Amino acid sequence: MAMAAICAAIAAYGQGLGQAPLQTIDWTVSSEQVEGNTYRLVFSGEIEEGWHTYVLDSEWYPTDVIFDTPAGYSLEGDTYALTEPVDFEGDPVYFDRIVIAQDIKVDTTVATVSGELTWMSCTEINCASPEYHKFSIKIKNTAAAQGEISAADEGKGFNWGIIIEAILWGFAALLTPCVFPMVPMTVSFFMKGSSSPAAGRFKAAMYGLFIVLLYTVPISLIILITRIVGGDAVTADIFNWLATHWIPNIIFFIVFMIFAASFFGAFEITLPSSIVNKSDKGADKGGLVGIFFMALTLVLVSFSCTGPIVGSVLIKATQGEFWEPMVAMLAFSLAFAIPFTILALFPSLLKNLPKSGGWLNSVKVVLGFIEVALGFKFLSVADQTYHWGLLDREVYLAIWIVTFSLLGLYLLGKIRFANDDKVEHISVKRLTLAIAVFSFVVYMIPGMFGAPLKALSGYLPPITSQDFVLGSNTGNTAPQQANGNQGESSRFDLHLPLGLSGYFTLEEGLEAAKETDKPVFIDITGHGCVNCREMESRVWSDPQVLDILRNDYIIVALYTDDKTRLEEDEWVETENGDMLKDLGRVNSYIARTRFGVNAQPNYVLLSPDGEMLVPVRGYDLSIPGFVEFLQSGLAKMQEQ
Repeated sequence: MAMAAICAAIAAYGQGLGQAPLQTIDWTVSSEQVEGNTYRLVFSGEIEEGWHTYVLDSEWYPTDVIFDTPAGYSLEGDTYALTEPVDFEGDPVYFDRIVIAQDIKVDTTVATVSGELTWMSCTEINCASPEYHKFSIKIKNTAAAQGEISAADEGKGFNWGIIIEAILWGFAALLTPCVFPMVPMTVSFFMKGSSSPAAGRFKAAMYGLFIVLLYTVPISLIILITRIVGGDAVTADIFNWLATHWIPNIIFFIVFMIFAASFFGAFEITLPSSIVNKSDKGADKGGLVGIFFMALTLVLVSFSCTGPIVGSVLIKATQGEFWEPMVAMLAFSLAFAIPFTILALFPSLLKNLPKSGGWLNSVKVVLGFIEVALGFKFLSVADQTYHWGLLDREVYLAIWIVTFSLLGLYLLGKIRFANDDKVEHISVKRLTLAIAVFSFVVYMIPGMFGAPLKALSGYLPPITSQDFVLGSNTGNTAPQQANGNQGESSRFDLHLPLGLSGYFTLEEGLEAAKETDKPVFIDITGHGCVNCREMESRVWSDPQVLDILRNDYIIVALYTDDKTRLEEDEWVETENGDMLKDLGRVNSYIARTRFGVNAQPNYVLLSPDGEMLVPVRGYDLSIPGFVEFLQSGLAKMQEQ
């Protein structure tokens, strides 16, 4: 009987009886959180009076919701009705008011759900043509902000490398001529200027605390203010600009070279005396205010030695999550300040400290050589990001080999600078350091002929930039790409490591995946990403990992810092109306909005339809863990 009614309606429609409105249903789309990262999309339809539409499983023309390819979310079950349909002779056939819903699971911090509703409406004597309504709704995943989902963070370990490096730099700063002489002077001042040993220890502890705050609070405030004012996107853009744009990288390179020359004794870098004098006057005040100004005086006076160290720590930390610069600076300042507190608690240790002398200048010179080596890393980042071709891998290695060879000769007393004392004999400590430095030089030399140098992979330009590899048939080490990727490689001047073939835009990678029915391996990476190179050299190079990547996945490398200008039809407009015109900014936007990550490296496994197969994996040097990650994606793919 239900079918008879439908056929009658069709016959009436064919006779052209009646006139339909332009749109029989006025739709509104909303969302509501169900639980955790599960949300309900609600489609509410106001139906024109006298009209009705058909149920979701209608045999004739069902009301339906057709979703675009999910990006950052997945559908949970089927679409269902929240309103009861009208029965016709015992069968639920149609709606005269309609509210339908679809549950989804959001995998990122922000997901845009789009698609179209399709339906057909009728009266008792007439049917309109099938109708369509496009929709798009943005869902901000509050569960992600509250840490209730782990799609973007599962497997992403804490970056202890940054913290350890910051701590080592903090201790190294203590041995500079700007700081070391102040350690016993400051501790003695607190002990002598206090009414009791306990009061002296309290003041010294506060002195150390103020040093930590002076280094940590300013950078923390800057980061937090940018996040409050502009959100995650602005903070990520600032970090990305600092880490990859040629202007800050060239400035950092020049600054490092200037500081290195100062460490070598060419000139002395100091802050304006007026600033230091004002701080010193404040230190004459009593109580905690005076202690604060003493700490400020130390920070200002030691600037010429700690400035480049602090800059190096901060710039490297900006390649990670937003909180990493704050944690890195906390680690640096703690290592820098704790000795003051320890010596105040145990003043007898002052007797064991070496006396100030020529060795302090030697420490400064050694730091100068290290500054030269590190400074070229900034120039290399700009060179790789903008494809200038100035610092290929062998050129970079040659500079490091010469720099550290000169450092070894300096430690042996074969080179002297203006402020150095004459080296009458070589101490065991200097000899040990010289052996370590020359061993490092010997380790680097095979890299000139194509050795991978895994321990340095994060600091060197990629091996694809090397002109000559021993045993290679050609002078060009760039891998030969798959046929479908030849034009992509030459277009962007990008290559995958280890001879792998792949793509450099998400769209082309997904297209290739659909043609081959393979899952997609997304590599969220960057030219200036130290940890990315380390992952490639130490994890991807494993035979089992390399075999899976080469044979079972379509690889897409999303360089978030590449400055290649895109064609106008490839530009992306953000929700704020900003137009993204270069490859790096588009890829960074995709990583942030679609996959919920804003750091490198991160790895995402997608089905050919763009659905996330397993949670995102971050920096982790576990080879078995990475193999399991890749195999879990393949297993999930087979289930679909």
